Amino acid sequence: MFYIIDNVLENDFFYDGNLILTYKINYPQIANYNCISNKFNSYNKQIAFDLQDYIENTLLQDAKNLYEYNKSNGYPIMVYEIIYTYNVTYNANNIISIYSDQYIYSGGAHGLTTRSSQNWNMQCGKLISLNDLYKNNPYFILDILKNINTQIEHEIENGTNQYFEDYCKLVLNTFNPQQFYIISDNEIAIYFQQYDIAPYSSGIPVFKLPY
Repeated sequence: MFYIIDNVLENDFFYDGNLILTYKINYPQIANYNCISNKFNSYNKQIAFDLQDYIENTLLQDAKNLYEYNKSNGYPIMVYEIIYTYNVTYNANNIISIYSDQYIYSGGAHGLTTRSSQNWNMQCGKLISLNDLYKNNPYFILDILKNINTQIEHEIENGTNQYFEDYCKLVLNTFNPQQFYIISDNEIAIYFQQYDIAPYSSGIPVFKLPY
């Protein structure tokens, strides 16, 4: 198991005396340094600083423009909010698995959360792919899609979640083999983005599968 430190980038921006944008970015760092852990640390630091650059050089200007528009039209002042968090789902057997949620509110009824993930083989410092987990099954994607659709059918029957009517087609069209994370020695989670296969109220759909 690796000891992971939490790093934070955060700031508030004011314009014309009013708060117009606030952000907080949390990103992980492995405490014990070596060549492989440095790859992990550099990878996550780059993601965090790229997001910070995008916020301060693109979204901040958008927030200023929106402020001026709302002020000139007598609309309420909207505050841009960006929150980037991560969750370590597996940290054992020289494997680290993490998913990150990036929430951006830029006006309107609600913000939007985008999920990403990374699965590291810390013995060689490389990212793990789905293909690495299903080497003995050339039809693993087909099996995954069938399993997901079966889970959706059960959730609809039990009334535990809502999905779009054409979910079968949407699962096929929006499935992304990079959107997974490891949760145990023999189980992974496949996820879809908001609005991919279900309405906003359903959040980010997640499906657990064996490997």
